[in-house]
Amino acid sequence: MLLIKQAQIVDGSGAKPFLGDILINGEKIVAIGKNISKKKAETVIDGLGLFAVPGFIDVNNDSDHHLSLFTNSGQKDFIGQGITSIIGGQCGASLAPLMYGSLASIGQWVNADKVNVDWMSVRELRQVLTRIGLGLNFETLAGYSTIRRDLAGTEIRDLTDSEIKVFISILEQALKDGALGLSTGLGFLDSKFVPYSEIKKIVSVVSKMDKVYTTHLRDERDDLLRSIEETLMLSRETGVKTIISHFRPLKGYEKIFTEALSLIEKSLVDSNVYFDINPFTETIFPIHSYLPYWAQSERVEIMLENIRDSGKRKLIIKELKHSNLQELVVADARGQEYLIGRSLLELSQNREKDIISVALEIMESTKMKTTLMSKSLNSDLLLPLLTHPRSLIGSNSASLSPFKQEKELKLERAFSTFTKYLEIVLSRGIPMESAIKKITSVPAQIFGLKNRGIIKEGFIADIVLLKGSEVSNVIINGKNQS
Repeated sequence: MLLIKQAQIVDGSGAKPFLGDILINGEKIVAIGKNISKKKAETVIDGLGLFAVPGFIDVNNDSDHHLSLFTNSGQKDFIGQGITSIIGGQCGASLAPLMYGSLASIGQWVNADKVNVDWMSVRELRQVLTRIGLGLNFETLAGYSTIRRDLAGTEIRDLTDSEIKVFISILEQALKDGALGLSTGLGFLDSKFVPYSEIKKIVSVVSKMDKVYTTHLRDERDDLLRSIEETLMLSRETGVKTIISHFRPLKGYEKIFTEALSLIEKSLVDSNVYFDINPFTETIFPIHSYLPYWAQSERVEIMLENIRDSGKRKLIIKELKHSNLQELVVADARGQEYLIGRSLLELSQNREKDIISVALEIMESTKMKTTLMSKSLNSDLLLPLLTHPRSLIGSNSASLSPFKQEKELKLERAFSTFTKYLEIVLSRGIPMESAIKKITSVPAQIFGLKNRGIIKEGFIADIVLLKGSEVSNVIINGKNQS
């Protein structure tokens, strides 16, 4: 048994903190009270001066997209900031369910050939991850693109009625096997033209099974309002619990973003909509997303042909002249790691070439396997959202292996999303119990995570000990990680 003595317990429900002891047996909390005898425990943790809170739930995580669940099973970057559960399968791409064993849907994040796929269903994936021994709890959504690719490939077309029936059958089984819901990545090329009618038929199944629907919007810039209206209409017409993934105020689009937020707030009477954010202003986009939309394609070969064709290249250069490329920094460049951490402006100066030519050279030399980082979010609009009643907190990041970290720009959100969140909201006078509820019991309730998110007798012992906003100890499934 493990005993936490004399901690200020913030149980996650929103109730005021209270001084007490917590006794853990196996993976469960078996007693909460005062003066629990030390004789009952093999391990005693002195909680004096510390807050004992439920483990944090990361509602938008990318460790599955980067395959670091396999290459870095400890997930220390997340545990170190108090995260005990992560939710993957975001933006339409998941590791399961699979029909043919292909992980093509995560190809834009990582080389999917790195892992030997010996699972098909969500249930089988969970068994594989259990054998690996993850350092924390992993849950997944079913990816819309993952299922759709197995039915229609990369061809841009509507699904037939029979294909929709197969899709629904696969999805229903995934949800029965433990998937928390369904995600779409409507801003990505493979889903940009999926019709509303098709999505509605499939999301209706998610609603009937009382699961969650998350969506990467079709457009976060000029057509943001139309994308928000589509999402709100889907929530109203199906009744599905909806989370807008990484809802973010991009610089230059502040007015549209403010109007979009107003639409969400006005819709809360007749729709059940949330959005996830993190407290950092950096965003990461694949390098091909900076091409004019007509030059983008699901197939890398076509995009490369477009930038090599002299006529099309001139048109691309003409349109890129309206883009602000100076502040972009290389976050990852497959096969050319020496570029990582360097800005396009620096590279253009070193090569004595204009910045657009350098960007196109990188596209060619890395075959589009490059991501760029930019501090493109408006912090004045972003930070108040941390306390918005409909916001959830998600790192939108992966915990990378130590080897990978040497080769990829490490973002703050990978190792300090939740501690930074606490630092900010507590400094603004938000009570500890309210700050903790947002990242524990609220997401647990939304996603239907049983026996998690609250410090309560009979619940799983996912517990974090805090000194202010800093993590002192982390206990996951009853085991002390510190």
